[in-house]
Amino acid sequence: MAQFTTLTARALPLPVDNIDTDQIIPARYLKTTDKTGLGSGLFADWRYQVEGAPRPDFPLNDERYAGAQILVAGDNFACGSSREHAPWALADYGFRAVISTSFADIFRNNSLKNGLLPIILEPNAHAAVLRMVTEDPACALTIDLASQQVHLPDGSQASFPIDAFSKQCLLNGIDELGYLLSFEEQIASFEAVQR
Repeated sequence: MAQFTTLTARALPLPVDNIDTDQIIPARYLKTTDKTGLGSGLFADWRYQVEGAPRPDFPLNDERYAGAQILVAGDNFACGSSREHAPWALADYGFRAVISTSFADIFRNNSLKNGLLPIILEPNAHAAVLRMVTEDPACALTIDLASQQVHLPDGSQASFPIDAFSKQCLLNGIDELGYLLSFEEQIASFEAVQR
């Protein structure tokens, strides 16, 4: 899993509430168990017309946001089914973090286990971030995981919560299995004594 410490990047606004996982990655893309390649299906039904041409009015097709690594979404992001493909698709596209006022619990947990940081901001801070990235697509946000702060271009900052275990895993670039394996010597010593 990729380590997440500090990220300074541009953000893409998608101010739609209640985006469900089927909109994030439609069911027809769920035939794979490979995490790579799903970025092309990210928001496919909103991003492309029926014949496959990009919809010019959809933010992912707006060149001003090309290369954005932070998605600023509306409330209750990733509700619906529990598909792990949703954070895989977001990460494969290039997003490292998603900012919202709330997330579906299953999506939040799947994201943390796959190196995608779900950031919950209180509504006023979220509105300020959304306004800034909409008004100036070139502006960059800085996310500091250690201090749990989002630094805005105007010098202000907003705090976000994260549980200690997920924070430790992201800061060290390890998943749950990697965390367990970091105790391999202690486990071997315990097993030797127990025999």
